[in-house]
Amino acid sequence: MNISVPHDKRANKLKSTRIAGKLVNDYWQMVWRAKEEGKLICWYEGSAINPFLEAADICWVHGEAYSAMLAARHQEVKAQQAAEERGYMKELCSYARTHLGCAVSNQRTRNDTDTGIAFGPEDDDLSAKLPPPDMIISAYAYCSTGQQWDEMTSRVFGKKIPIFNVSLPWIWGAKKDAGYLRGQEWEETSRYVERQLYDMVKFIEERTGKPYPWDRLRAMMADIRRASELRLEAMELCTNTPAPASFFDWVVSIAPINNLPVDGVVQYFETVLAEVKARVAAGEGAVPTEKYRLFFDGIMNWNKVGWLAEKFARYDANVVAGRYTHMAFWQEPSLINPQDPVLGMAQNYLICPNNHASPILIDLIMGLCEKFKVDGMVIHASRTCRAFTNPQFLIADAAHKRLGLQTSMFEGDVTDESFYKDELLNSRVEAMFEAIDSRRLLV
Repeated sequence: MNISVPHDKRANKLKSTRIAGKLVNDYWQMVWRAKEEGKLICWYEGSAINPFLEAADICWVHGEAYSAMLAARHQEVKAQQAAEERGYMKELCSYARTHLGCAVSNQRTRNDTDTGIAFGPEDDDLSAKLPPPDMIISAYAYCSTGQQWDEMTSRVFGKKIPIFNVSLPWIWGAKKDAGYLRGQEWEETSRYVERQLYDMVKFIEERTGKPYPWDRLRAMMADIRRASELRLEAMELCTNTPAPASFFDWVVSIAPINNLPVDGVVQYFETVLAEVKARVAAGEGAVPTEKYRLFFDGIMNWNKVGWLAEKFARYDANVVAGRYTHMAFWQEPSLINPQDPVLGMAQNYLICPNNHASPILIDLIMGLCEKFKVDGMVIHASRTCRAFTNPQFLIADAAHKRLGLQTSMFEGDVTDESFYKDELLNSRVEAMFEAIDSRRLLV
């Protein structure tokens, strides 16, 4: 059986998500001029603590977001080369390696502490354009790099940057009463993280020299809760056939919900939801001739977002959901009480999808596969992200045994394009589609 792949088929991407591009550009422009405007700058990685910073009028720089932006613009190579020249190995998380390369480049433009040589920044070198931090906050859910990343950043800047670490314990789910959002472990861990977030606020007050503006945080979290509800409602509509949007549309919408300024986020997702509803009413799909529905497991390869969206569309395959988009980013808005938001924020940080023990994680993923009526699962084994790839063989095994799904695994990376091989993906997904077609003939 041969799979025909016409090259004239295109993904029908949501038009409303184009707004995200302008929002992203405006945000980074704000970051790049922050020093000139006299703002304090905080670098952070991992969880979305940015509302705490934005409320205090601190400019926030999310390490993964900057690395992803560089990769999406195909401008990540200079940063990665700078990191490797400094001695950071290629197998290090490429989010971290790219961001650390920005720190190295930043120092070089300001008289490198290692060489004593000053370099003039090139206008198009975004790796050197990132302003240095006045503080660092680490709030990483289960990750093998996590807080080490921040310690490495501190060393690049001569160990002169104050750091605050928030410990986000792994959810083991081993006790008899354990489950998703329930049990003694969940309650105790939630309160443990909540206490640390209050300590983090004290750290912020020490840096700013001002009382923390709690009223502003409360108002922002009301908007984030509403935006998250709108986002999840739009995602839920993709249970329709054909699905009106794809995993790749939701990838584009990560920045607005995860790290962009809160002002305008509700309006953005209102616009997205309106377009999704209109498509459902018109029977319009993200893949015009939807033949296969797929689940995507793994972090997105930011160099290839548009490329992969078009590739799957040529196979008449709609990637309708994924672990990275559908199990993170203020995923449980009902936990957030805008009048007293810190506990709900802590709980949303804890349910990062790579922070669950495998039984809970697998149950959640199987539930999504059933909800979205998928035919198969595409698994992106990110070469430098062990946290996401560690359970993937267990996930694939469960998908096959529990749901009878065909799976296909390919190797790539989050921001290092050199690990991706197009021929490997082609051969493996074509084999998966052939297996799906053969099974349909037997039904």
